[in-house]
Amino acid sequence: TVQKASQNDRFRAKQRKTQFLVHRWQLRLLKKKSATEETPFGSDALVFKVMGKMFALVAWNETPLRVTLKCDPDDALALRAQYEAVQPDYYMNKAHWNTITLDGSIPDEQILEMIGVSYDLVIKGLKKADRQKLREFASN
Repeated sequence: TVQKASQNDRFRAKQRKTQFLVHRWQLRLLKKKSATEETPFGSDALVFKVMGKMFALVAWNETPLRVTLKCDPDDALALRAQYEAVQPDYYMNKAHWNTITLDGSIPDEQILEMIGVSYDLVIKGLKKADRQKLREFASN
């Protein structure tokens, strides 16, 4: 029927939009030095790591998309108070990890800043030898 075809068209359009958004955030996360993408928790969660340590997780099958990022505990509380779309992560240490719902309520620039902070916190926690390797990768 025409109504069923229309519903299918809307569903496919929504799928394409979600795929576009996932790809856009994948590219942004992979721009970080030595960033890699893995699926250690199954195909529904894209995990982004630097030197084997996670700095982001994208729940790409969620609508709207959600990204989990590491955060300083004090900043995590402040972001949760400022944005409804920022919540403590359900599975990770709630003091250090926020889940951000990418519903358009937070400017992309702010989310990119959160990604940068997450990446930097993970690097800061690396062993000195791993930080040195990362610097060597970056200079090549």
